[in-house]
Amino acid sequence: MAVYTDVSDEALEAFLADYAIGGLVAFRGIAEGVENSNFQLRTTQGDFILTLYEKRVNVRELPWFLGLMQHLAVQGVTCPQPVADKTGATLKTLAGRPAAITTFLPGVWPRKVRPCHCRPLGRALAQLHEAGRSYAPVRHNSLGPAAWQPLLNSCRSGAETVQRGLEAELDAAFAHILPLWPGRDGNPDLPRGQIHADLFPDNVFFLHDSVSGLIDFYFACTDILAYDIAICLNAWCFDVDGSFNVTFARQLLQGYQDIRPLSAPELAALPVLARGAAMRFLLTRLYDWINTPADALVTPKDPLDYLKRLRFHLATENVDGYGV
Repeated sequence: MAVYTDVSDEALEAFLADYAIGGLVAFRGIAEGVENSNFQLRTTQGDFILTLYEKRVNVRELPWFLGLMQHLAVQGVTCPQPVADKTGATLKTLAGRPAAITTFLPGVWPRKVRPCHCRPLGRALAQLHEAGRSYAPVRHNSLGPAAWQPLLNSCRSGAETVQRGLEAELDAAFAHILPLWPGRDGNPDLPRGQIHADLFPDNVFFLHDSVSGLIDFYFACTDILAYDIAICLNAWCFDVDGSFNVTFARQLLQGYQDIRPLSAPELAALPVLARGAAMRFLLTRLYDWINTPADALVTPKDPLDYLKRLRFHLATENVDGYGV
């Protein structure tokens, strides 16, 4: 369960007294997610989400995230909106943690991805990218390519306990990713803008096969737009047996290009971007797998799921492998 910090009834009631959102009716932890402590909050005026920020979120960057969500909503993207207290503040402190209340979005995330989800997902992602073009503040991707080698180095002592040969395999994979990465080492760059960077199925809500909202923007950053597509290819387009689902990928890409057509260089870069996306999530899961205490309330995700994805992308030489 994604609750790292407990909140007492007394502390919560004192916290809510600063807001004009009614009295407390119900309060429960939310199981999904692994980065922050999330709670569903019901008051006499409706439903809200309370988030206590933990782990990888830099407190100084929280205004950037909250500002992005406010901007995207103005541009027509349905996402949670920060709720201001009686003084106008949207970021406060609760139980010793930075905390914010946001609006509650209706819908459910797909426990089983189907083709009908993928085209609307692609459209929603492109709409986010288009809406983000007018958000001027920049946030560096703290989990971009420059972070991957140091992250692997921090995992070397435990990598072999996860799978024999994993350390050497990841070292070899870097030779197929970093030298080709757009914008590095003299390589031509690709269009950049505000990306979600974590648009997994549990961060996309649907109602009647239509996207009803996007949530959890706390990895969002300014980076290569097509890299966001590569993250979604990894997160949405692999079946439970680890095989790549070309139909899902084709629907995702078609939906995206309904709104924002991809250039030829962006399409050509998809294989290396997908390798990088697989590497990024493999490494953060590997780190959590090695470092999460046995008695933690959160169960770390298996990094080897993303090793299978990485192997697929390394064997995919061109965009034809993604159904384009």
